[in-house]
Amino acid sequence: MDIISKFTVGSEEGISDLITIIDSSTYSLHKDFVSEDKIQNYIKNEIDPRKMINDLNDLSNQLIMTYADQRPVGYSILRSGSIYSGLPDGKRATEISFVILPEFDTQEIRQSLWKKSRSAASFTDIIWINMLAHDPLFDFFKESGFTVAIDSQAGPFQLPSHILTLEINKS
Repeated sequence: MDIISKFTVGSEEGISDLITIIDSSTYSLHKDFVSEDKIQNYIKNEIDPRKMINDLNDLSNQLIMTYADQRPVGYSILRSGSIYSGLPDGKRATEISFVILPEFDTQEIRQSLWKKSRSAASFTDIIWINMLAHDPLFDFFKESGFTVAIDSQAGPFQLPSHILTLEINKS
């Protein structure tokens, strides 16, 4: 399997690939907790390609897409300057969103997307993510050095989550 993670701009093609993953991952992450009607309604009414293009064309945001055999299978969005309650004073923080489609969730794909994301966030002091408590990637982030900072709620349905943080060592 040919795997590549690369920076993607907020173009029509990039947004189309992103929406494909968002639609599928929204369903798979929420199907055991929220009715299918609510999920479909959210996808239909809240996923707005124009808003995504505007968000991604903001210079403080970056999109990294991961492809397996030229198929979009995951993404990471980095938002520089994003803060969370409890962020230590004087620290620069970068929020990430990190999603891999369940059928492509392998160690090789995780590492490809994480390596590119980590490299892109090397300028920051703290990387943080608000991750659903039941997200299959939770253990991967803990194994990658993240720690639970606070319990929270996340996503369109405000399900239980954890804010995970990783302090970047400046040498």
